[in-house]
Formats: sequence, C-alpha cells, structure tokens
Amino acid sequence: MLNHPTLDQLKTLKLDGMVEAFTELETQDGTVSLSHAEWLGLLTDRETSSRATKRFESRMRTARLRHVGAAPEDVDYRTRRNLDKALFQQLLTGKWICDKRNLMITGPCGVGKTWLACALAQVACRDGVTVLYRRLPRLFDELELAHGDGRFPRVFKSLTKTGLLILDDWGPDRLNASQRRDLMEIVEDRYDAGSILITSQLPVDTWHDVIGEPTFADAILDRIVHNAYRLNLDGQSMRKTRAKTVDETPVN
Repeated sequence: MLNHPTLDQLKTLKLDGMVEAFTELETQDGTVSLSHAEWLGLLTDRETSSRATKRFESRMRTARLRHVGAAPEDVDYRTRRNLDKALFQQLLTGKWICDKRNLMITGPCGVGKTWLACALAQVACRDGVTVLYRRLPRLFDELELAHGDGRFPRVFKSLTKTGLLILDDWGPDRLNASQRRDLMEIVEDRYDAGSILITSQLPVDTWHDVIGEPTFADAILDRIVHNAYRLNLDGQSMRKTRAKTVDETPVN
C-alpha cells in the first residue's frame, strides 16, 4: 500500500529515474533479498544516469547540429581522405576543448568535414560541454538582422559563452565590413575562453584574402589559427563514392 504514495512523492520531487527503477525492482523476484541500502543504491544510480541523459539531450538540442546522428564510434577511417587517425582520436578525448584550443578542418566538398565536426560536437556534449553549430553564411545573415531588431547582444552572448562554437563552411565569399567587425568581436571574446571549430573547402593560407581588410585579417587569424589543430582532408567526395557503390551492387 506504500508503493503508490512513494511513487507519487518521487514524481512530485521530479525523481523520474527513481520512479522507473522502483517500478522495475518491484516486479523482479531477485530484489526481495536486497537490503535497504542496496535498494537505495540502485535507485540513486538510475536517477543519476537519467539526469545525465537528460542533460546530454538538452545540450544536443541546443547545439542544433547539422548531423545529429554523427557519433565517434561511426567514424570511417578506411576511406582514403587523408584523415589523421591518431590526431582525430586525440581530439576525441576533448582535451583540446579543455585547453581552449581551436580546430580547422579543411578539404574539398564531400569528404566529411561537417560530419566529423558534428561527431566531435557529440563527444563534447557527452562530456558536459555546451556546443553551438552555425553555418557561417547564415550566421552573418542572422547577425545582420540582429543588429537591426535589437537582438544582437543576446545572439552575440550565445556565440561567445558556449564551450565549443562550430563555424561551418568558411568562405568562399569575401567578407564585408560588417561581417569582419562581427567576426572580430566573436573571436576576440572567445580567445582563451572557448574553442572554435571551423570547416572550410579553402586551405587556411587563403583565409586572409577571404577576410579582406589586412588589419582585420591579421587580428582575426592570429586569434584563430596560432593555437589550432588542423585536419587537412583530401580525396574524392564520399557521397559520390557511396552512390557509385550502391549503383554497382548486383541485384539478386
């Protein structure tokens, strides 16, 4: 008779993990011999796990990743695209984010730059790091609108306070004066405070021309590149390779 009032109290306290564990343990014959301490331990373990899962799911929703399902366990090291396996596995430890370092992933279209960035982002979310993904062209459009409607301080804060900021698809269009100023403010506020991950089809040595104005370019790249890891990918588009494999699969 005490089960229902106990469950109601656990629900009131928002201890949903304990509710699930309590319900399951009640139906298992082997739990009869468990001591009170063992019961409590199982309940608290489930609650801890449940809360960790909810926090991870919340961070993933906030991140707004392009490839939500990109997971480190699924990284393809076999395809020839010049992916440095040792370096990438080092990046998966998350130490580069703890050290507030940056990461540049460059290479031609279709080699998996964005997917790899999202896989690293998922690891960061698992580790309790806040992440924000933005395609750079759309971000500049958003910032332009935010300047006009008064939302800029709020948008800017979200970009500078997150633990890992992913700027996808750098270039090839040259930045205008407003975009240069906004980018400078973002990288300045994040310098030694949070990590930036940039993906681009352009090699890093061309980024100076994309920024345009030499003084801004020097200042921005000095803050982004000097402490950054680099993954320089190469090879054919993985999309085309996989499509060809499907097309050549014999039909039984």
